[in-house]
Amino acid sequence: MSPLPLPPVAAPYQLPFHYGALHNIGLDYLVHPDPVREVLAKHHPALTAADFAGYALVSLNYQLYFAQYPNGGGITQEIEVNIVAHPAAAADRVPRVSYAQYAQGHDQTKLLGIGRVHVLCDNPLAIEAGRLLYAEPKYPGTFSAEMPSLNGPAGDAWNIHCHAADATPLFSLAADLNGLRPVTANNTPITGYGTEPDGRTLAGPMNVYQPYHWYDLTAPEAAGRARLTVHDPSGAVGQDLTHLIHATAPAGAWTFQSPPVAAHNRPYYLA
Repeated sequence: MSPLPLPPVAAPYQLPFHYGALHNIGLDYLVHPDPVREVLAKHHPALTAADFAGYALVSLNYQLYFAQYPNGGGITQEIEVNIVAHPAAAADRVPRVSYAQYAQGHDQTKLLGIGRVHVLCDNPLAIEAGRLLYAEPKYPGTFSAEMPSLNGPAGDAWNIHCHAADATPLFSLAADLNGLRPVTANNTPITGYGTEPDGRTLAGPMNVYQPYHWYDLTAPEAAGRARLTVHDPSGAVGQDLTHLIHATAPAGAWTFQSPPVAAHNRPYYLA
């Protein structure tokens, strides 16, 4: 069998795409597998939902990132609604791991990846690039976000609100991680799966060069600390979130924030 060609890189883009800074929170939901299999078959027929002791895994993640280009810089926000899955043809190579092991990066085959179901984004260039390069189901959205920052009050709380392009509230994520002890997780590269219109499946790895923090939200002290609220259950993303997750509590949260590279310090008087 001859080697497969690499997917083309559409002009004017170049790969890899380099992030100048990344701020990221994800919430993971262990859910009944039947709705997950149904939705996955519709979006990614070559993938099979991962099995974690009889549960499937739906993962939502918000990203705020900066990129530098030859002619300046750009800031992007997006939220992905993902199903953790693997290629059906590679089922015999997928390791048997628990959810906690998966979240901490124990699957080094990286066959367990994210099958994207919805990706909402506020940057037209990123929307086009995601569609052309990675076959992402990416479309416009807007965001308001509150997150931990060295330029704000101390704390570890996240509140992310996602709206449609016409400003209709779609859903929101909230996580109060204050006082919870995270685990350092070496869980990248993360394999992102996309399906092209002709049915061909792509796999695109994303490296993050420092570890994530993972929080076990099944611990007693974490009860009620994170939640998903669907504001528009009649829309496409709201229908899928309700169908997939319903009232399930999250099993885990994971965060990453790029460290600062410089600081402008407090001034002092000369006299």
